[in-house]
Amino acid sequence: MSNFTFSLTDLEHIVTLAKDAGKAIMQVYAKADLGVEVKQDDSPVTAADIASHNVIVAGLKTHFADIAVMSEEAADISWTERQTWQTYWLIDPLDGTKEFIKRNGEFTVNIALIHQGKAIAGVVYAPVLNKCYSGILGHGAWLEHEGIVTELDISSRAINTPPVVVGSRSHVSPDVALYLEQLGEHTMLSVGSSLKFCMVAEGQADVYPRLGLTSEWDTAAAQAVLESAGGVVLAYPAMTPLEYNQKETILNPYFIAASKAWLAKN
Repeated sequence: MSNFTFSLTDLEHIVTLAKDAGKAIMQVYAKADLGVEVKQDDSPVTAADIASHNVIVAGLKTHFADIAVMSEEAADISWTERQTWQTYWLIDPLDGTKEFIKRNGEFTVNIALIHQGKAIAGVVYAPVLNKCYSGILGHGAWLEHEGIVTELDISSRAINTPPVVVGSRSHVSPDVALYLEQLGEHTMLSVGSSLKFCMVAEGQADVYPRLGLTSEWDTAAAQAVLESAGGVVLAYPAMTPLEYNQKETILNPYFIAASKAWLAKN
């Protein structure tokens, strides 16, 4: 698959699939009982996570039958098998399960295409907010909101004054607290799920420092959107590209997601 290509038409299939998954999530969201259970790692999972997973996997098998799939809800794939993958789908059927349970609307459907370690295409859909972000590296990134599609391009955007930092609504790690202290004057915004990357891609924020644990499915789709919009996502403090499927563990290192202007000055 060295000559692998992914077209805008292919991206449209994934956008449609993410919206279909969003509909399945909203059917659960409307119920009094969200079907919450606790997984072995003590993280919550709901009936909506499973419903979204089933919709996405079925859709990918229909349109892209020859490409492997890894989902947070079906992650028991051995490293022996995964390390042979050149191209695969990496999905988080419901990113921000805690936000879903809180019913604050800040949760997303994340579908990413990984090729040779890079997130080359991604869709992030927030069903409550009716926002769908999408991007393909080298082609561009877009936001669809209320039926209006806007191109996202922050490649030459200046830094906000004071700089705007976006972080997690559910938890701020001690390392992030120290980072913010060293940063000095800034404005802090809090939001759940992969929407933090998307706020940088929209130019609403300059940097998203994630100095805490995440898994690869938490970041891939939104990284593809941000980088397609002209931003960067780098492992921290190494400042090397955040890559996928390069090691046995699916945990990410710390990372910084930012505009290029931010990176140039910091």
